[in-house]
Amino acid sequence: STLSVCSNSKRLKPLPARHRAFSKPREVDMKRLLPTLAVLFVSSIAAGFSLPAAAIEYRTVDAVTVLYDAPSQRGSKLFVIRRYTPVEVVVALDGWSKVRDAEGSLAWIEKKFLSDKRSVIVTAERAEVRQKADEGSPLAFEAEKNVSLEYLEALPGGWVKVRHLDGQSGFVRGNQIWGL
Repeated sequence: STLSVCSNSKRLKPLPARHRAFSKPREVDMKRLLPTLAVLFVSSIAAGFSLPAAAIEYRTVDAVTVLYDAPSQRGSKLFVIRRYTPVEVVVALDGWSKVRDAEGSLAWIEKKFLSDKRSVIVTAERAEVRQKADEGSPLAFEAEKNVSLEYLEALPGGWVKVRHLDGQSGFVRGNQIWGL
């Protein structure tokens, strides 16, 4: 407990509760707190501070490029990433994004090499792309592991409509691909 000096005896004794800095915890009034948080959020954006991505955001690598260990071309070069590879944006800074690939590796990429166009990558040894979103539907084509496919739309039942670079399209199970 917080102590004070009693002027006449030089002994320490606890302060009365009304003088303690931290007395009983109080409930937070969220209605009063939200406007303050909103002002802080808006002012941080206005001041140019970047915030981490709030939701999962997937982008596609637009050109063959180098990935770095830091948000700078002076950072160590980690590896080269292929065009059309999907990545998950983890952090966005001025001109740079920290991304995660399908294998879970983290690295920095210049934002100019990321496209809003979505793609997915095959994680199964061989993905079966069907003509319709149905297990009984005939195969449209098969795609091997690490093949990138253009993401078109997600459908009920765990199906995803995709298109191969050669133009063939069909439906694949979401558990056979990464980038959703």
